[in-house]
Amino acid sequence: MFEALTERLNQVFDQLRRRGKLSTEDVDAAMREVRLALLEADVHYGVVKEFVSRVRERAVGAEVSRALSPGQQVIKIVNEELIVTLGEPAPLNLSGPRPRLLLLVGLQGSGKTTVAGKLAQLLRSRGERVMLVAGDPYRPAAIQQVQTLGQRLDVPVYTESGVELPELTLRAMARAQNGGFGVVIVDTAGRSQLDDELMNELRAIAEKVSPAETLLVVDAMIGQEALHVAEGFRDAVPLTGLVLAKMDGDARGGAAISIRSVTGVPIKFLGTGEKLDALEVYNPERLASRILGMGDVLGLIEKAEAAFDEKAATDQARRLSSGEFTLEDLAEMMRSSKKMGPMSQMLEMLPGNMGQAARNLSPQDVERQFKTTEAIISSMTREERRDPEILNAGRRRRIASGSGTQVQEVNRLMKQFREMQRLFKTLQKTGGRGLSRLFG
Repeated sequence: MFEALTERLNQVFDQLRRRGKLSTEDVDAAMREVRLALLEADVHYGVVKEFVSRVRERAVGAEVSRALSPGQQVIKIVNEELIVTLGEPAPLNLSGPRPRLLLLVGLQGSGKTTVAGKLAQLLRSRGERVMLVAGDPYRPAAIQQVQTLGQRLDVPVYTESGVELPELTLRAMARAQNGGFGVVIVDTAGRSQLDDELMNELRAIAEKVSPAETLLVVDAMIGQEALHVAEGFRDAVPLTGLVLAKMDGDARGGAAISIRSVTGVPIKFLGTGEKLDALEVYNPERLASRILGMGDVLGLIEKAEAAFDEKAATDQARRLSSGEFTLEDLAEMMRSSKKMGPMSQMLEMLPGNMGQAARNLSPQDVERQFKTTEAIISSMTREERRDPEILNAGRRRRIASGSGTQVQEVNRLMKQFREMQRLFKTLQKTGGRGLSRLFG
């Protein structure tokens, strides 16, 4: 996601980094490029205008940092204002009497049913007892799709034929209460467009059973149309949050940047793939970091923790956060990466050259490079993996020969590895702060 926007913004930032001192004209020229980059990414024009205005006001003002160059200072301001535009995170409201009702609404094809399954898996991993409700009798095979998800997740699915959705929801809540379930997720019916019949049905549910959350699922791939859909639902029913589905298929990402500012409704989750674990809790700071090409290392560590066993996850998280990152750690991450998702998505979460390389390559090319890296590391001795500083020219030639690669590829891997080491040391020293200057 955000490939095109990230590339354009990094071109602007590269120009800024080359200048030791920035004039007002330099800032204006950079802001024109930022404005074009955001508009091309399908960000709402009103959001772009306000964002660029805030950045320019700060960039040409008296805001000075001795620790940063002028170019780095502008990048820092862009990062901070982007976080403001993306909005504050808003966790699910699961407090109060049980069971809690999560109502998923949206148009047909937005991905509601898949999001219902992803939410069920996420909440069950947190120790919640979850029940799914198949509430779409209109779309062919919709009920069977929810039942199939329930079987895969080992989560019960409640449905009754010939019962209106408001009454069905009420009966499901009673069943959940008697069965000791903590959360009920209702996959509601959608329509091909916004209409009174859809909204009246959703209002009737709210009258019978007050939802803890009414989450609008929006297809991020439809661009600015997602804003119009969100505004239509917001004006008709009391939305509490947004789920942007299919973010992995949207190279521009304008909806994610615009939708909070335009609607005032908080984003709660991002759908990042087809698998049931491809649902990210919305974090504006991490998203801003990924948009600006600085990666999402904390998110990568969380994926690793979810994929590894508890002891391995704890040990690795401790080493990464302390800056004690070795080639053995990298090899272990790569061996376990298939549990974490496609390697192209994992590498996009890395900062600097490795993340940028992943964004510029096809998934097939990323997988080939992944295998090359595995071969190079496997050709090293344990001592070399633990202490890469001993890799002199002779050792590198031996490793290249043993892995069927060129010495230049070994050198490239070591350069990328040192960049990762430098990142983890900065994370340890600053607690995650200072990433913007690290890559400035």
